[in-house]
Amino acid sequence: MASTLPRLPLFEALKKHDDKSIAVIHSLSGRTFTYGELVNDVAAAKDKLRENANGKSTAGERISFLVENGYDYVVTLLSILASHAVAVPLSPTFPAHELRYIIDQSESFMLLSSNKFQEKADEVLKEGIESNPINYRQEKIVMGKTDDHVTLEDAKSEEGGIMLYTSGTTNRPKGVLLSQDILTAQSMSLLEAWNYSDQDVLLHVLPLHHIHGTINALLTPLLAGSTIEFQFPFNATAAWERLAAPFLPNADPIKRPITFLTVVPTIYTRLLSSHTSLSPELKQAGRAALAPSNMRLNISGSAALPTPVKSAWTELSGGNVLLERYGMTEVGMALSCGLSFEDRVDGSVGWPLPSVQARLVDTETGQVIKEGEEMDATTGRERHGEIQLRGPTVFREYWKNAEATAKEFVKDDDGQGSWFKTGDVAVRRKVQGAGKGKQDWAKGPLYFIQGRKSADIIKTGGEKVSALEVEREMLSLRQVSEVAVVGLPSEAWGQKVAAVVVLSEVGRTAGRGGKAWSALDMRKGLKDVLANYKIPQEMRVVDSIPRNAMGKINKKQLVEQIWGAEAKEGSV
Repeated sequence: MASTLPRLPLFEALKKHDDKSIAVIHSLSGRTFTYGELVNDVAAAKDKLRENANGKSTAGERISFLVENGYDYVVTLLSILASHAVAVPLSPTFPAHELRYIIDQSESFMLLSSNKFQEKADEVLKEGIESNPINYRQEKIVMGKTDDHVTLEDAKSEEGGIMLYTSGTTNRPKGVLLSQDILTAQSMSLLEAWNYSDQDVLLHVLPLHHIHGTINALLTPLLAGSTIEFQFPFNATAAWERLAAPFLPNADPIKRPITFLTVVPTIYTRLLSSHTSLSPELKQAGRAALAPSNMRLNISGSAALPTPVKSAWTELSGGNVLLERYGMTEVGMALSCGLSFEDRVDGSVGWPLPSVQARLVDTETGQVIKEGEEMDATTGRERHGEIQLRGPTVFREYWKNAEATAKEFVKDDDGQGSWFKTGDVAVRRKVQGAGKGKQDWAKGPLYFIQGRKSADIIKTGGEKVSALEVEREMLSLRQVSEVAVVGLPSEAWGQKVAAVVVLSEVGRTAGRGGKAWSALDMRKGLKDVLANYKIPQEMRVVDSIPRNAMGKINKKQLVEQIWGAEAKEGSV
């Protein structure tokens, strides 16, 4: 009997692509998998899922899975979507108790694991699990057939999608349910904005339990017919060798130039710092790989991009400018700079993406900041507003958490639906020369993120300080390698600005008398670029600043680690 896939936009696109075109490459082994093989293998894996469901329908059921990045992961994810189930990707790096929490909270019907993570799955299931999921160990998926006739059938269910869990920096992680139609809307928005095509080759070095690695670097390029090359976990030298490969003498013709790179700022930092240690031949070929004529698009996201990193990348690449964007688990990508280099403004995340509605709500008055009202008429200063979003790309609910869902949405009587409160604060301003490109959505004033409402907006002596602005200026100093700017409680000022710093090689001997760079040196270095109230009053030097897989810092935890009892609850 011929296998079937549901007539959903993603599977319709997969069927339309040239079945001999390369869909996925394993960078390490060089193995390639075509779109024809992918369609057949997804249909076969979907049938296997049904067989292992013990006679129960999978529609709407949550299926957690532990599978390594690569072709098997792609087939597994798509087979769950094709089964109208909800895919719950798990990170193999998480401890067993965290995975147990996600499986239980999502009420997973099945835990699917590859052979590689069979032991991890056993560890998760051996104790303390309440949901009692079917433990399905997926044998090697790869069938490699293209002769089976896979047909599309009308979707039997509107259920299914992906559930991603928030980082849980303030409470327990919440399950964000992204239904099939939301996934399609997010991908279609990015297709229009970033012009993915079947000519693109994307190097995938990101974890796959986050929105960035899943929507931006997997589902959207598959929808466009692009080639995805997996190289995970990230290794700077291996990445340079792959980027440079097509531009070396006697290059392997099979290795096509990477045209699309979307990663977090820390990866760009590591690529820049490691470039100096490459052989002269690799250095030259690496530069050629990054040139605008070869790498069509390089995107930075998931954390703030330091201006020095952006400038250094432009210089190394011979003029390629990093594109910044803004998104989060609940909304996918919401704001983005444009494809025109003039529309990639330093420190800005651009404009609302196609189909996304965005507004700023004044953090002091609660009023919507309309276009043209960005300046406070009394003080002459920019008005800070929380970013609120709505549209077909925005999630509808936190799984089994009606209270949290209700808390994060605000109703609007205009009949177009409720707004999601992101918790991120921004200012909006017009920039000379920006917004003149060919993209209709990239027009008007741009958004500049100031930080999280709770952690990055520091109120000191009646003034608001953006931690991200201070961090950006501090990272422009040669003495600073990494920095996190936080707010500490202060009887005199309400809060005071403080900085946790990792010194660069220069910074370790840049102070007076060859000593390490000090807080006094810091204040001198910042006095010409920041208002006095923005300059950190305290500085602590550390060997490293802990970050999660996407390069983000949990500032609340960091303050507690560094200052302990001095940091009262709610001070950051």
